[in-house]
Amino acid sequence: MIQVGCKGHAALRVTTENTARAMGSGELPVLATPAVAALVEKTCWQAIAPELELGMTTVGTSLQLAHTAPTPIGMVVQCDCEVLEVTDRRVRFGFRVYDDVTEVARGEHERYLVDAERFLKKAESKI
Repeated sequence: MIQVGCKGHAALRVTTENTARAMGSGELPVLATPAVAALVEKTCWQAIAPELELGMTTVGTSLQLAHTAPTPIGMVVQCDCEVLEVTDRRVRFGFRVYDDVTEVARGEHERYLVDAERFLKKAESKI
């Protein structure tokens, strides 16, 4: 059972592979916004995964992210998330991403609980 207040944490080292230049989201060798988004999603789904019933998973449906500071190659960014609301199958998180110097990003993320097998069948029916 997913509870409001459930928390998660994950970290990521900035490498050449997750820079804006490498990911195509800009020209500079700093942490890319898409890499921040992926870290947020990972932190959130992993925070509640142990609480899910067998065969269930979550999918991201909404991400409101303010990426407000650059992080250079070599630094580590950390993400903390917390479940703010659980409504039926919808789980809303707040999150904060930071490095050793400053906050890097913050926002909200929404995930939905889905039956993994049924979800994949629906996706594959498009082929």
